[in-house]
Amino acid sequence: MQAGKSVPTLTPVMIAIWLVLATVPLWIERVGLYQYLGVEILIFATYAMAYNLVLGHSGLPSFGHGAFFGLGAYGFGLAQLNLVADLWFCLGAAVVVASAGGAIVAAFISHRRGIYYSLLTIAFGQVFWFIAIKSHAITGGEDGLLKIARLPVHLGVATIDLTGNVSLFYFVLVVFVAVTLLLWRLVHSPFGRILKAIKQNETRARFVGYEVWRYKAAVLVLSAGLSGLAGGLFAMAQASAFPDVMSLHYSGYIVMMTLVGGGLVTFWGPVLGALVFLLARDVIGAFTTGWMLWFGLLFVALVMYKPEGLGGLFLRRVRTKPAEAK
Repeated sequence: MQAGKSVPTLTPVMIAIWLVLATVPLWIERVGLYQYLGVEILIFATYAMAYNLVLGHSGLPSFGHGAFFGLGAYGFGLAQLNLVADLWFCLGAAVVVASAGGAIVAAFISHRRGIYYSLLTIAFGQVFWFIAIKSHAITGGEDGLLKIARLPVHLGVATIDLTGNVSLFYFVLVVFVAVTLLLWRLVHSPFGRILKAIKQNETRARFVGYEVWRYKAAVLVLSAGLSGLAGGLFAMAQASAFPDVMSLHYSGYIVMMTLVGGGLVTFWGPVLGALVFLLARDVIGAFTTGWMLWFGLLFVALVMYKPEGLGGLFLRRVRTKPAEAK
């Protein structure tokens, strides 16, 4: 495989998105929304970016990813309540627990492809959800883990309190920036180019000499770990961890966010998808309890007529304007 041209670590689009997000606490309440919604959008944008590493960049149809998000949430809560109430330790526990879950799943499904791969991800997702429901002594069962605190950030010389939504927003924004930088470098690295080759033609990639199953396993573990990081942040933000986030319909939500945003064709698509999904939930949900019907219709329309999603539509408009100018 030929080496591609070098990609800059920072791009103008990347910096512009970060700067726009940094202004959200300044105006979000003025437009009739609430501060916590900004926190939630950033958490799910981080989760969607992690998920898109599997679906969009590798072409692997994982439909049980909510299990890893939930494992991260439980890992954070259990570490805080039973081991050490330290933010960095608990977030590390969230990543480790979710990565371990990803490794278990990867060991069974990395040799599979297509419909068999996707069905196995659903099956394992349901297994983790069922365990979370039934392990009442550990997870709290359907009642979940409660009283998870928003732990302060200890920086050695200073401590930052995260009990307020604004301070939590900026902490999650820092995590989001770190995750996007990591994923940007990853998908433009030699490892990322092999993932792209697997997405385009797995059989050909195998014939070239790559141990495809190892790359599929590695990317699933990476995606699971970052999804668990988002799950840990969500547990802290919600002050609780529930098995619902591991269910099949929650896994479906992240698939919808990614596809609606255009994660199959653009790096930033999952962020757009998370934004549209959560705004639809709150804005349309203020008028009707059937908000999911309208979002579902949007999803169906995009899949049928514009499968590249909203991000793909935007890219097409940007690329056609210079051509029209000529």
